[in-house]
Amino acid sequence: MTEPTTESTTDPTARPMVAVEALTRTYRTGRIEVPALRGASFTVAPGELVAIKGRSGSGKTTLLNLIGGLDSPDGGTVRVDGRDIGALGENDLLALRRDHIGFVFQSHGLIPVLSAAENVEVPLRLVRTPPAERDERVRLLLALVGLADHAAQRPYELSGGQRQRVAIARALANRPRLLLADEPTGQLDSETAAAIMPLLRAVVSSEGVTVLVATHDEALLAEADRVLSLEDGLTTEAPA
Repeated sequence: MTEPTTESTTDPTARPMVAVEALTRTYRTGRIEVPALRGASFTVAPGELVAIKGRSGSGKTTLLNLIGGLDSPDGGTVRVDGRDIGALGENDLLALRRDHIGFVFQSHGLIPVLSAAENVEVPLRLVRTPPAERDERVRLLLALVGLADHAAQRPYELSGGQRQRVAIARALANRPRLLLADEPTGQLDSETAAAIMPLLRAVVSSEGVTVLVATHDEALLAEADRVLSLEDGLTTEAPA
């Protein structure tokens, strides 16, 4: 792997931002069982940019969904910033996802009738951020992702890479501690995709956020602080 282009913000003595222990998840259809995770364990330090690689169907999306509280494991624990998310009630889990975790998916999921700025603004409206503060936050985030001049454009007027940048800005709106990105370059051409990982690294630097990205894109893997391999439902540290 290449050396990071910006100084790492990790503190080896800090409490892990993510701690996964003996995580298992099996999907069942009738009598058929498909194990996705068989005891995955790892930690991610605050300020780290960690990539998870694995073949299609290896369980990367399942793992991110479990960490983000979008799914429940059959066994094991997930702690986010010290909190066992399996022990949280539904209201507390909703608050955790809303206030502390940002999600970026392969399909950007923008609202078609809203402009780029309005899409980024949605999470801020949900938590009733005052208008002046909201406008300033949207302006700063669009500038961060290089779209300051595209605030008024709707998704259909933007390229695939620009739409994904808006999605990243929206995920950062409420200043999450953790950003989960699932194959964020999966629908982008190689040149556009190559710009996404430097953007995520800039996010780590400027926003102080921890990033966990699932990908098989070699360009993205090369820029990560660490790479975890997911195979046969288990995670291992990939060699540098």
